[in-house]
Amino acid sequence: MIEASKLCKRYGTTVAVDELSFTVPPGQVTGFLGPNGAGKSTTMRMILGLDAPTSGTVTINGRRYFELPRPLLEIGALLDASATHRGRSAFDHLLYLALSNGIRRTRVDEVLELVGVRSVARKRVGGFSLGMSQRLGIAAALLGDPPVLIFDEPINGLDPEGVLWLRTLMRTFADEGRTVLLSSHLMSEMAIAADRLIIIGRGRLIAETTTEKLLASGVGGHVHVRSPDATALAEALRQDGAHVEQTSRNELAVTNCTTEAVGAIARDNAFTLLELFTRQPTLEETYMAITKDAVDFHASPIDPAHDTRGAA
Repeated sequence: MIEASKLCKRYGTTVAVDELSFTVPPGQVTGFLGPNGAGKSTTMRMILGLDAPTSGTVTINGRRYFELPRPLLEIGALLDASATHRGRSAFDHLLYLALSNGIRRTRVDEVLELVGVRSVARKRVGGFSLGMSQRLGIAAALLGDPPVLIFDEPINGLDPEGVLWLRTLMRTFADEGRTVLLSSHLMSEMAIAADRLIIIGRGRLIAETTTEKLLASGVGGHVHVRSPDATALAEALRQDGAHVEQTSRNELAVTNCTTEAVGAIARDNAFTLLELFTRQPTLEETYMAITKDAVDFHASPIDPAHDTRGAA
């Protein structure tokens, strides 16, 4: 189990993590989400003793990282797949880590086989692709067969087979009673892989709940409308107090309004409706809705008028 209590990290006047408290229990895959700059990486670095908290505590099974005599036997982590000596072979990289923690030499061959890179074990890491580097980083995390695992964006660079393999691996570890913390920006994958979610923004906790409960909250849902009169209908809906986003030339996403109300306004104004239904939110839509006030970096919006789909 990982437990954070009022965890803070400041860099001068910048507050990266602000009074953050959460629990990552065993037996489940916990997703760790937040916009860029939310403090996820800083938090994971504090869990692993790479950064010292300004205040507060974070423990692994009741002890801080520096109190662990052989840390790889307690917690395995992949934070940066490129954090290797590029001139070493994959085997030598893992062997160095194993010997430093009193792990038997044969375990190196076992994890190389497990992650699927045994055939290139004697090749230099500097020649590895991103996907191969990710697999090597996962192998390093698994060296000590630890009860606690942390993965930061482990899917990057993996092909579909690799993504399925890793998802199955994490589920197997959770089912064995291990603690698994997974950070990723891929909401579709999180919706499949994560049992629980910890969502932070600007260093503060936004939500700590199960994936099921978050989706059932309905946050991020909307009324979907498709109409050749979409622009005029959007204006009529806004005048009635609805919030309307024109997602394409003929499509609207409407909130603060029911399907019945949208239908009535369309009828009263003689607007044609091609589609009208309440759309349940995806994890991505729910996430975007609850973190919208915690995003520091915004791209320019796309003007639906420039949508050329369906143009002759």
